[in-house]
Amino acid sequence: MTSITQPTASCHVPADTGEDILLGVDTHKHIHAAAVVTTLGAALDGRSFPATADGYRQLVSWARSFGRLHRAGVECTGSYGAALTRHLRAEGIEVTEVNQPDKAARRRHGKTDAVDAEAAARAVLSGRATATAKTSDGPVEMLRLFKLAKGSAIKSRTQAINQLKSVLVGVHAYVQSQVRMNVQSNPSLMVGVLTLRDGDV
Repeated sequence: MTSITQPTASCHVPADTGEDILLGVDTHKHIHAAAVVTTLGAALDGRSFPATADGYRQLVSWARSFGRLHRAGVECTGSYGAALTRHLRAEGIEVTEVNQPDKAARRRHGKTDAVDAEAAARAVLSGRATATAKTSDGPVEMLRLFKLAKGSAIKSRTQAINQLKSVLVGVHAYVQSQVRMNVQSNPSLMVGVLTLRDGDV
């Protein structure tokens, strides 16, 4: 089924397709709100796009219909905006990480995705946001994934040991003696469990 973009601004303001523009994106789990402004600060349009590969292509095509797109300000480039950031980079667009919408704009207009998206673009335009978005690949990303996997493995190991100890509390005394319940060391406990035979349980 073809995805449908949702307008978040009242009108589409025509622009010279040869003019430089900036893109701002407020990212979410399922929908990304985008806004386009000129280098002079004029707001051109705002739309929402699905957070999918097809949605990313629609977003870039839509933004480029206003002019030359070389820079974008994106929120949450390390989480909800990570995939979009990779797509924008593949399209030759420089991505700047925007940490938080401008507080003054939030006070004037309230908290909406459209306002946040436009604020992201203006943050890049004004120079308030200057941090280049992380690449989310290469050795650093590999180490991050290894760290996540290690943390998950340690957590699962701890849960398994705690569950085993809980089970052994209520088993037959013979089984308890076989696994040496008086030994506090977890490795010794594992060795004792591994020595059990089917007939012992």
